[in-house]
Amino acid sequence: MLDCLSLILVVAVKVFKKTTPNGKVTVYLGKRDFIDHVDYCDPIDGVVVVDTEYLKGRKVYSQLVTTYRFGREEDEVMGVKFSKEMVIGQEQVVPMINSKMELTPVQEKLLKKLGPNAFPFTFSFPEMSPSSVTLQPAEEDQGKPMGVEYCVRTYVAESEDQKSHKRSSVTLAIKKLQHASASRGRRLPSSLVSKGFTFSNGKISLEVTLDKEIYYHGEKIAANLIVSNNSRKSVRNIRCMVVQHVEITMINSQFSRHVASLESREGCPVTPGASLSKTFYLVPLARSNKDIRGVALDGHLKEDDVNLASSTLVCEGKCPADAIGIVVSYSVRVKLNCGTLGGELVTDVPFKLLHPAEGSVERQRFNAMKKMQSIERHRYENSLYANEEEDNIVFEDFARLRMNEPE
Repeated sequence: MLDCLSLILVVAVKVFKKTTPNGKVTVYLGKRDFIDHVDYCDPIDGVVVVDTEYLKGRKVYSQLVTTYRFGREEDEVMGVKFSKEMVIGQEQVVPMINSKMELTPVQEKLLKKLGPNAFPFTFSFPEMSPSSVTLQPAEEDQGKPMGVEYCVRTYVAESEDQKSHKRSSVTLAIKKLQHASASRGRRLPSSLVSKGFTFSNGKISLEVTLDKEIYYHGEKIAANLIVSNNSRKSVRNIRCMVVQHVEITMINSQFSRHVASLESREGCPVTPGASLSKTFYLVPLARSNKDIRGVALDGHLKEDDVNLASSTLVCEGKCPADAIGIVVSYSVRVKLNCGTLGGELVTDVPFKLLHPAEGSVERQRFNAMKKMQSIERHRYENSLYANEEEDNIVFEDFARLRMNEPE
C-alpha cells in the first residue's frame, strides 16, 4: 500500500499560488525557477483566477518586472537611487485579448481544474536579460540586498498606467537561472607558471590542472598540482582557493571572494632540486559562506534552496564583456609561499560552476532528491487521490517577500 501511495505522490504536479490581500485575485505558477538555455529561455506560464463580480468593468494586468540594485539602500541620500526597476513585459489578462494563445500543459491542467474564472498569461524573457543574482548582505546592512531580481506583478486597475492598490495586487518572486549544456566537454583547464629570483639562479615552476571544465553545485573540485623547484629557494606551504569573481556592470565595479580554501604543509618544504605532486579537493558551497558579505548567490527565495551564483554564460558568437547585470565567474587560485624574501608564486585556473542540464543523469538524481524531500515535508489529503484518472495538482503558497514587499 505504501509503495502505491509513493507512486501517486511522485506524479503529483506542484503549483505555486499567491492571493491578493482582499482575496479577489489569485495567481498560479507552475514553477519559480526559469532556465536560460543560452540559445532560448523557458517561458513564464501562469494562470490568474479572479472574482469577475469584483472587477465592475476594471481589468486585470500582469507584468514581468526586474529590479537591478547596484548600491546599498541605506546609502541613498538627497534623492539618489541605487536601483533601477524596469517593466520588461506587460499583458492584459482579464478580459483576455489573445484568445489564440498557445497553452502549456500546466496551464491546460489549471484551466480545467480552476473553472471559467481562470485566465492564462505568458511572458518571455528578453534576449541577453541577466540571470537572478543576489549579493549576500552583511549583518549590519538594513536595506534590500544588491543584485538582480525578477517578479511577476498582477493587479486590478482601470488602465495599465494606473497605479495599483496593495489590497488588489500581488507579487510573485521568480528566478532566472542558467544550466550547463548536456555535454561537459573533454577539455581540462590548466595553467603553467614559473618564478625566478633576483639574487638566485633557477626558477620554481607550478602546473595546475583541473579534472573538469564544468562543475555542478555541490560537486567536489579536484586541483592537481605539480611543483618543480629548480631554484635555491624553498616552498614553505601551499594554499589552494576557489575564487568567485563578481562584476557589477551598472557601475563598472569588480571584486572577488574566496568561497572555499585549503592550506597545507604536507610535503613541504619543497627544497631546492625537489618536486611535489599533490591533489587538493575543494567544495564551494553557499552555506559555508553565510558570513561573507558580497558573495553572489542564485537569487534568494528560500534559505534551503539557495546556491552560489552560477557562472554567467553568453550565446555563441557573443562577447562575454557584453553580458549585463551581475556577471559571475570562477577560478581555482593556487599560491606557493616561497618565504619572506622569495614572495609568492600565484596562478589562476578558470572553470564554470553551473546547475546540471535538464534531462541529464545528474539532473535526474538532483530532481529525485528534491522530490523525496518534498514528499517528507508535505502531507497530502486523501481527496487529492480519489480520482486516479485526474492529474493531481498540489498547491503551495508563495511566502510573502521578506525584503521586496511590505507587510
